[in-house]
Amino acid sequence: MKSILLTLFILFYTPTFYAQEQFSLYFDSNKFELNSKESLRLNEWILKNTNNKIIAIHGYTDEDGSNGFNDTLAQHRVEAIFNVVKNQIKIRDDFKTRSFGESFNQSQNKAENRKVIIYFLLEKDIAREDEILGIKKEEPLAELPKPEIDFPEKMVFENPDGSHKEFKLDKVFMKKIYEAKKGEKLKIDDLNFIINTFIVVPEAKAKMYELLVVLQNNPVLKIEIQGHLCCMPIDRVDLSTQRAKAIYSFLIANGIYPGRLSYKGFGSTQPIFPLPEKDETERAANRRVEILILEN
Repeated sequence: MKSILLTLFILFYTPTFYAQEQFSLYFDSNKFELNSKESLRLNEWILKNTNNKIIAIHGYTDEDGSNGFNDTLAQHRVEAIFNVVKNQIKIRDDFKTRSFGESFNQSQNKAENRKVIIYFLLEKDIAREDEILGIKKEEPLAELPKPEIDFPEKMVFENPDGSHKEFKLDKVFMKKIYEAKKGEKLKIDDLNFIINTFIVVPEAKAKMYELLVVLQNNPVLKIEIQGHLCCMPIDRVDLSTQRAKAIYSFLIANGIYPGRLSYKGFGSTQPIFPLPEKDETERAANRRVEILILEN
């Protein structure tokens, strides 16, 4: 009869097993539960190896029985051992079941073929795990520099009455957003609202257009717009969220895909200066809109 080897093995990796330890457990004929003697040996091994790490578990059968029966029996033996050790000792995450057919030399003593072998690393060798297993880490792809953008210095806006007004844009700030790394948070200076409302004052519209132009020129950029208030310890009307949403809505209305944007209001829970502020300078600093870079 064909012998069966079933293994929980490391994905993309055929073990060569050097610089590792191994521990064997033996089964009665046609059984996949350990007898009392072998169960005691397994429990003693676990107690001595709690700081070590299992890298593979191989299951074997003898030649008795059909191929299908032995295949299933080997699998059950591996699973039985795995279920005992999985919550008691570290095990590699990337295990997978696979059958190797006639992949080992049978002993003349059939009892020695009815076994499971646990391959493991000692605690001192875990730091060299990939090296020992012959797993090569892929080098990260070099990050390509973003293309240079010559942002405009000014824009012309049309007023409701049909007249036009020219605003100067902050090219330095626009470049800072354009090149910002994931996790960075940038304050939008001079983005002011009519008091106690979420309406942007006319002279601050340029700040929203600065953000719009950057998003238009950097399609991978994703941001969270964060609103903050000063003065009051409780944001009873959720004004900070409404102000952040006003900018979010402006960007969407001008063609930015909603999936690239989110918004959140923090009230006065994250002040730059403690409440109550000492003067208008501190109040103005706390009363702000910030941009959190989610992807770039």
